[in-house]
Amino acid sequence: MQLTTPHTFHLPVMGLAFSIDSPVKVARFGISSVVSLSDDALLEHTRSHYSQVYNRPYEPITDKEEDYRAKRTTAFLNLLNEIVKEQLLEMRTQDFTPETDLTKYFTLLPDASPLSIKYKQMLQVKDEAQKKLLQDELRNALVAGKIDVNIMTKLDKTNYSKTGEPLSQEYSDALAALRGFANSTVNSSVVFSAGMNMRLFAYLEQFPCFLPDAKGHFEKTVIIKVSDYRSALVQGKILAKKGIWVSEFRIESGLNCGGHAFATDGYLIGPILEEFKQNRQTLQAELYSLFSSALASKGLHVPVEIPAQRITMQGGIGTAAEHDFLQDYYGIDATGWGTPFLLVPEATTVDEPTLQQLSAAKAEDLYLSSISPLGVPFNALRGTSSEELKQMRIDKGKPGSPCVKKHLVSSTEFTEEPICTASRKYQRRKLEQLQEQVQTQTITQEVYLSEEAKVLAKECLCEGLANSALQLFNIGKKAATKAVTICPGPNLAYFSGVFKLQQMVDHIYGRFNALNQTYRPHMFINELKMYVEYWKNKKAEQLENLTDKQEKYLSSFWQNMQDGIAYYKQLLPELFRNQLERQVLMLDELLDAEDVLLQARLSKAEAIV
Repeated sequence: MQLTTPHTFHLPVMGLAFSIDSPVKVARFGISSVVSLSDDALLEHTRSHYSQVYNRPYEPITDKEEDYRAKRTTAFLNLLNEIVKEQLLEMRTQDFTPETDLTKYFTLLPDASPLSIKYKQMLQVKDEAQKKLLQDELRNALVAGKIDVNIMTKLDKTNYSKTGEPLSQEYSDALAALRGFANSTVNSSVVFSAGMNMRLFAYLEQFPCFLPDAKGHFEKTVIIKVSDYRSALVQGKILAKKGIWVSEFRIESGLNCGGHAFATDGYLIGPILEEFKQNRQTLQAELYSLFSSALASKGLHVPVEIPAQRITMQGGIGTAAEHDFLQDYYGIDATGWGTPFLLVPEATTVDEPTLQQLSAAKAEDLYLSSISPLGVPFNALRGTSSEELKQMRIDKGKPGSPCVKKHLVSSTEFTEEPICTASRKYQRRKLEQLQEQVQTQTITQEVYLSEEAKVLAKECLCEGLANSALQLFNIGKKAATKAVTICPGPNLAYFSGVFKLQQMVDHIYGRFNALNQTYRPHMFINELKMYVEYWKNKKAEQLENLTDKQEKYLSSFWQNMQDGIAYYKQLLPELFRNQLERQVLMLDELLDAEDVLLQARLSKAEAIV
């Protein structure tokens, strides 16, 4: 299958709804995007909507059908694939006039792209016969962006029959989603995020589409989202031993990203990228050795050449200079731009009230929250309709949400079958338990208030992250359940307003400036500040009852940040060539962070480090 597209960036998965139909919007322009497979009901609603828009027959797949989750996934992806192919065919019939998608395809391309160069040559040609020949070549060269899918490995609950019996493991959320993708017509990649899921990884072996054919080509490929090199090596080896090749490692900043934030132990993105740069060929060779041995042991064809393996990076990138540096210095094949595209209705699906909130958001409106029922820090926006609904329920004395979709069920504290910590059922029981502990003086009132706040912070992400699309698709729901949760990264603070697709793509390639007037430090500095703040908060939380394990963790975290600062200091001449003022400014910011870390280290807890 095709591994590259004409563009050097992609749209990562955003929430449940925000990139659910991005392929319909941007794939025809050669831009790849990722859709979430977590919510099969949303996939079905989206299929219903676009079947109507594109005059396709639509047969509902109800939750009463056997294997409905996988079937919904397959049907949804097949429809997206059909639509994108139809769009591409239509574009090939268009003229090279300013208003057509055909022209837009080429004006969006990076300037150094061979297709962009040929397009500009065609515009200069006077001879009509020669111009037509070049135009036909350009039309035939059109390539769609990939319709990639995301499976969050932690979302893999066991499902139950109508009689309450647990279904066999292939009907779990993640395995059913993978089966739906494998059975679809799309030639693209599945992106695994949030760590390892051994039964999901093992399940890959059952589908020939993930294995190379006699020519070494793959029908479908695997992408692993990782936060550091060790994670890539460990997961890559596990899959290689099963005969599964990882075609891309997608590095994401632990904190400077949207959605769930999986912080590293103080390892900063610069040193992480350096480790990939230094070990890329070794990694590829080591994985190929395991991969080829596994294929041979199964009696399968072993590719003579090492299959292609891309390294991409996403999280907090905000300028063309950063985009270029990641490619030129670290050899990154492409970058991911998520949060800024939430401000581009031509690319993502955000309801109008939330879009206006995003476009006006400042740094203080964006925060690393504890609202996720998974217990993982979650980048969020203050003042959303979902937050307002949560508070309204608390004020009425009925905290928690009805739990309908059950994608994030995880707690068995009060029940044998897992329930969600954002649910009314869980929160009622937990608060009753805490109140009893106060009455029996097991805990103090102060502790109660602290624990109560933690319970009430949780939000229903299953509904909140899906509702934006349902509103825009005019799929009727009760007013109380239309509340939207959105998960931009901190990078949003530097973008204000609503943008056209052309403007945002031009920003990535240095042809337009979409940044607002807020001073924006380099992405490396932004992430460093987040990690310093994260460490300080962890230290404050643990200082009262510091264990040896916690002390070792805080010490290692602190040292890793110091090592990162030292790395950035020596990188400055490369980072800002012939830009002495920028070097001095960033050096000052590094020294400030270093000073904050030193002061925090000496504050009350010299023994921590």
